[in-house]
Amino acid sequence: MLDLKVIREKPSFVLDRLKTRGGNYPIDEIISLDDQRRKLLQETENLRHLRKAQSEEIGRLKREGKEREAQSLAEEVKRLGDRLKTLEENLRGVEEELLKNLSLLPNIPHESVPIGQSDQDNVVVKKWGEPPSFSFEPRPHWELGEILGIFDFDRATKIAGSRFTIYYREGALLERALINFMLDLHVRKHKYLEVLPPFIVNEASMYGTGQLPKFKEELFKIEDWKYYLIPTAEVPVTNIHRDEILPEEVLPLYYTAYTPCFRAEAGAHGKDIKGIIRQHQFNKVELVKFVVPETSYEELESLLLDAEEVLQLLGLPYRVVLLCSGDLGFASAKTYDIEVWSPGQNRYVEVSSCSNFEDFQARRANIRYRPKGGGKPRFLHTLNGSGLAIGRTLMAILENFQQDDGSVKVPEVLEPYMCGIKKIEPKRDKI
Repeated sequence: MLDLKVIREKPSFVLDRLKTRGGNYPIDEIISLDDQRRKLLQETENLRHLRKAQSEEIGRLKREGKEREAQSLAEEVKRLGDRLKTLEENLRGVEEELLKNLSLLPNIPHESVPIGQSDQDNVVVKKWGEPPSFSFEPRPHWELGEILGIFDFDRATKIAGSRFTIYYREGALLERALINFMLDLHVRKHKYLEVLPPFIVNEASMYGTGQLPKFKEELFKIEDWKYYLIPTAEVPVTNIHRDEILPEEVLPLYYTAYTPCFRAEAGAHGKDIKGIIRQHQFNKVELVKFVVPETSYEELESLLLDAEEVLQLLGLPYRVVLLCSGDLGFASAKTYDIEVWSPGQNRYVEVSSCSNFEDFQARRANIRYRPKGGGKPRFLHTLNGSGLAIGRTLMAILENFQQDDGSVKVPEVLEPYMCGIKKIEPKRDKI
């Protein structure tokens, strides 16, 4: 959520920056509602003070035996009470409308974010590794999965519906190997604290990270409960410190978590319908940071490097893309996407987004810290990034390390996690 004080004091700046995202934003309405709120607050406070003073006067009059005067003043106090009740109801209505409008405003893009309308205006800032060359036509991962006997899309559709997959044999093992490899790297080398959070969260948690109310249609809600399946570990992990004031001495805090993720993929009809690129359920290892504002952009760069190292150790070619203003996520002030090379599809595929939300999520979730030197608590900055999306990383391994006969070499770094298996071989006997 944006700082209302900044909107009030710099409305043109806020509106101009938000317009770089595209769309229209009710800044004038927000300022008008805030003016009404402030006026109602003042009237309410004045009436409360007057009612209190007159109530005290009633007591004095009664002590002096002036019952008639006391009775007359009591009637006036009752009228003040009725007026106060009406004002308080009006104030609640204005505050609810103001909060509704504020909660639908996205974050302000950072000044370093390129201005653009769509992903066509994103900027490639780095490339690592060379896409492999093949003496044969590289297959997409869904064909490799069939040859290797590790994917079953038909039975998954029977069990759950479209955009689900069953993993068999080395496919299931490779998925688990990637999860453990990534967690070990982030915990042992990058010094993140591992956490296993709930996979179901309440509405307050979804609101805190920005999924609600704007993206309700993207979520899986549990019927008859105010609970949701998580779309990413960002939601439960960020909300670990909701409504808390942390001492600055404990910052920065780094968390990593494996969770399954559940997304309705509303509006994605016909997009990446083959394979495991865009699923309703998928696994991911997430990185989340809580930091002081002064260091958050340095922390974003280091977060990016932590996610990149996963691909480097696996030997997978990738590129880093700086998102333009029109392609930024709702809560993000700046985002880098990491895109891994997919030979079977002849394109780069996003495998991680690393974002700085500045104090946007912290305001919504009320996460603050108390400065070392004392003083009022301040909102901290939150960051997160995929470290990485497991299914898409698995896809990249299959496609980049495939052999002419359909077998796939296992990256050396994963062999200890794969029970020593160095190559996944085609299966003649299918289940």
